[in-house]
Amino acid sequence: MDLMLRECRLPGGELVDIGLGEGVIEAIEPRLAATAAREINVAGKLVSPPFVESHIHLDSALTAGQPRWNKSGTLFEGIEIWRDRKQSLSLEDVKARAIATLKLQAQQGVLFVRSHADVSEANLSALKALLEVRDTVKDWITVQVVAFPQDGLYGSPGNLDLMEAALKLGADAVGGIPHYEMTREDGVQSVHRIFELAQHYDRLIDIHCDEIDDDQSRFLEVVAACAVRSGLGSRVTASHTTAFASYNNAYAFKLMGLLSRADINFIANPLINITLQGRTDTYPKRRGVTRVKELWQQGLNVSLGHDCVQDPWYSLGSGNMLDVASMAVHVCQMTGQDEIVACYDMITTNGAKTLAVQDAYGLEVGKPANLIVLDADSPYEAIRRTATVTHVFSRGKLLVQTQPAEVTWQNAHEG
Repeated sequence: MDLMLRECRLPGGELVDIGLGEGVIEAIEPRLAATAAREINVAGKLVSPPFVESHIHLDSALTAGQPRWNKSGTLFEGIEIWRDRKQSLSLEDVKARAIATLKLQAQQGVLFVRSHADVSEANLSALKALLEVRDTVKDWITVQVVAFPQDGLYGSPGNLDLMEAALKLGADAVGGIPHYEMTREDGVQSVHRIFELAQHYDRLIDIHCDEIDDDQSRFLEVVAACAVRSGLGSRVTASHTTAFASYNNAYAFKLMGLLSRADINFIANPLINITLQGRTDTYPKRRGVTRVKELWQQGLNVSLGHDCVQDPWYSLGSGNMLDVASMAVHVCQMTGQDEIVACYDMITTNGAKTLAVQDAYGLEVGKPANLIVLDADSPYEAIRRTATVTHVFSRGKLLVQTQPAEVTWQNAHEG
C-alpha cells in the first residue's frame, strides 16, 4: 500500500485503519497488519468521504461589488447586476475566478462540485470557461457543469439555440429557471423542453425551480410530473424550491405524494435562501428555505449547496460546506442528533447521489481514494465547531494539509 491511515473514526463511530494504494481504497479494517510507504495516525479523528458542493455558480464567484453592490439584497437586483457584469466576461476572467474558488473549496474538503454556467450570452464565455476548468482540474477535483439559462429559455430570442449549443459543447446537465420566464405558460413550456433536451442529449437535469416567495409559483409539480412520465427520476434535480415553504399545507401535502412518486433530488441553499427570500415581508418574516426536514422525513434525497461565494447575490461565503450544514441545522430546525447527522449527509453522501457519482464516491474498498480528515470525532462535532479539515486526500494523494488554530492562554485563569 502507498499510504496507511491509522485510528480513523468513521462517521458511524467505528474505529478503523484505512489503506490506500494506486489511487483507490485497498482495505478498511479495525486493525490492518499491513504496512505502507507512509503512515499517518489520525488519532481517532473523523475520516469522511469528501464534501460535495451540489450547487454553486463558479462563473459569478468572487465578483461581489462588480460593477456595484446589491443594496436591496434581493434576487432580482442580483440578476440585474450580473447582467451588467457578464458583458465583460472573458475566458481568462472566468477561469481564474473559478479555479481560485475551487481551491478555496478543496482546502476545506470539497472534491465534487456541480456548477451552473450562464448560457444566456451569445458567446457562451462562461460555459466555455467552465468546461475548460472542468478538464484542467479533473486530476484533483470533479466538476460538473450545468447549462443554465439565467434569462430564461424564452426570455430572449436565440436562448434555445444557445442551450443546444451548450449541450453540444459538452455541458453535463440541462438547467432552467421557469419562475423567471415571462409567463407561467412559458415556464411550463421551458420545463417540458428541458426534459426533451435531456433525453435527446442523454444529460442530467438541474432546474432552478420556484426560487421565489410567491405561493402561486408551482413549477415543482410540473418538474415532478415530467419526471414521472419520462422515467428519469433520480437524474432530475429541483434546486431551491423556496416557494414550497409558502405553500398552504393542503397543497403541500398533496404535492409531497407526487414528489415521492417522482423520486427526484432536491437541493437547498440555506445561506443564500435565508438571505434573499422574505425581503418583501415585514413581520412575520419567512425563512424562505424549502421544506428540507419534511422532504428528508419523506425519504427523498436532499443535498445542500453554497450557491454563491462573494457574488452579486451574496457578498459573503467562504466555500466551507460546514457553514452550509450549520445554517440548515438552525433554519430548518433540525437540531436532533439524527437530524444533525442527516444535515452532514446532505453535504456528503446525499450530494453524491444528486450528482450521480456514487460509483466514484464513498469509503468502500475499491472506490477511488477520495477522503478527508476533520479535527472532530463525529459529524455532530464537525458541524457544531465548524471543524478544520486537516487532510484532504484526492485520488489517493494528499492534496491539502491544514493545521487547526491553536489557543494559548498567557495567564492562568482562576476563580
